[in-house]
Amino acid sequence: MNNLLELIIASILSHNIALVYILGMCPLIAISTNVKNAKGMGMAVVFVVTITAMINWPIYQLLQTTGTANLNLLIFIITIAATVQFLEMILEKFFPKLYNAFGIYLPLITVNCAVLAISLFFVNRDYNFVETTAFAFGSAVGWLVAIVLLAGIREKMSRNSDVPRGLAGKGIVFIILGIVALAFIGFSGLANI
Repeated sequence: MNNLLELIIASILSHNIALVYILGMCPLIAISTNVKNAKGMGMAVVFVVTITAMINWPIYQLLQTTGTANLNLLIFIITIAATVQFLEMILEKFFPKLYNAFGIYLPLITVNCAVLAISLFFVNRDYNFVETTAFAFGSAVGWLVAIVLLAGIREKMSRNSDVPRGLAGKGIVFIILGIVALAFIGFSGLANI
């Protein structure tokens, strides 16, 4: 149990999928314009990443036993696409404002490299099912933390800062991400996965 907690904490902080591995940047930058949308997108990513990792782990075990493990990338992408489609239908039916706020970025979770990377990481790191679930959940929460932090900083800066014209827009976002990523490097001694 202690090892699982360490794995979750490391996935959130010292091995943050967005701030350390620099994965999932497109939706991170695009949706982080306000905290409300960032929280919604982050929760969607937590759901998709955790569910797809839990589905992909037994599929990968089956692929290994049948000698077809080289198909894992294709199967993982199909699983991710199906999960995102399911999430999209739920949001459209029950949370239409959030669904409309996401726009094109919700279906783009399907091709978000962070979602696929987490499934590939558990293969490379030889995690069991419980470790895979903990790692996926922690990594997704780490992505949620990154997008909400970025959105909060961007909201605050849009109200209180006079950003030079050359840095306005995406330029300042990359600088903010770099500074926040440097801060997360300080957690590197916390836990190792």
